[in-house]
Amino acid sequence: MINPPSDDVRRRIIELEVEHRDLDAVIDALLRDTRHEELQLRRLKKRKLQLKDHITLLRMQLIPDIPA
Repeated sequence: MINPPSDDVRRRIIELEVEHRDLDAVIDALLRDTRHEELQLRRLKKRKLQLKDHITLLRMQLIPDIPA
């Protein structure tokens, strides 16, 4: 049986949300460590923002178009 596209989008959103939460935990751990690497921290924060943007775009795909 073929999954509808909306199921694939929902699955991808969940995967990205998990990665986003994982990054949040890593960033928090790095911030607690006084010897953290600034460049690594900036890259992780940038990736986290990219994930958030991607999740938002995917969620927008799930909203049906309403004719004006």
